[in-house]
Amino acid sequence: MASPPDADFISDLFSEFGPVSVRRMFGGAGISVDGATFAIVFDGVIYLKTDDASRAAFESEGSAPFVYPLMKKPRPRRKPSSFWRLPDRLYDDPAELAAWSQIALGVARKRADQRAAKTPAAKRPPRRSAAKPASSRKKSAAKRDARRRSS
Repeated sequence: MASPPDADFISDLFSEFGPVSVRRMFGGAGISVDGATFAIVFDGVIYLKTDDASRAAFESEGSAPFVYPLMKKPRPRRKPSSFWRLPDRLYDDPAELAAWSQIALGVARKRADQRAAKTPAAKRPPRRSAAKPASSRKKSAAKRDARRRSS
């Protein structure tokens, strides 16, 4: 397995696009802006996030999706992801890379918004409300104590 490109190389590569964060993850690295991961690096190859609309451009460039193994018995299966290989020509064209990266970032943000909208309220972290009045806390403590004594 090739080592992922270092953070300085990635920062230089995406310099025309803007500042990016690089974080090691799952044997590779994630490239993000403000917490939205729009690209990954695996085995020294960069992949950008796609959706149905942007995937056609990758297909016309002869690109392929990142595929990771799913270890399920009785045999391993492979499942393609929504990240597609960065066309080689973009490594030498910073302006074009910035345009493709902007599209990938838009896809990543849209997916994050969709996931947040689907998360049921029961699974969301509870809202912090104003503290309960002292009288309410005392009643709750009294009920709890009564339950303990009766059991």
